[in-house]
Amino acid sequence: MGFHYVGQDGLELLTSNDLPCDLDYVQYRLKGEIKTSPPDSASEKNPVTLLKELSAIKSQYQTLYAHFKPVAVEQKETKSRICATVNRTINKQTDLELSPVTKEEKTAAEQLKSHMPDL
Repeated sequence: MGFHYVGQDGLELLTSNDLPCDLDYVQYRLKGEIKTSPPDSASEKNPVTLLKELSAIKSQYQTLYAHFKPVAVEQKETKSRICATVNRTINKQTDLELSPVTKEEKTAAEQLKSHMPDL
């Protein structure tokens, strides 16, 4: 989970797969910008409003994360059980002679790996 730099219209933002960390960083940078340079014109959005909106977004993310975390845990456990079942089946069949892998089998394996990169 590395960070990478993204630039847009002079804005700097570090992004990662960790949304709360990103939102904290954005909030930190926004507070710094508010202290060092007030809005140039009335057409710019009020920085205090932006901070409130950012706090609301963080709260919504945390609610969604709490709601979907059990789903992610169950998905990981299910994937582990499937892998264990496949391994047991393969181990039971070790005395069988294997034929060369067909093109269709290779394609199916690649598709499975693309959907389950931890395999």
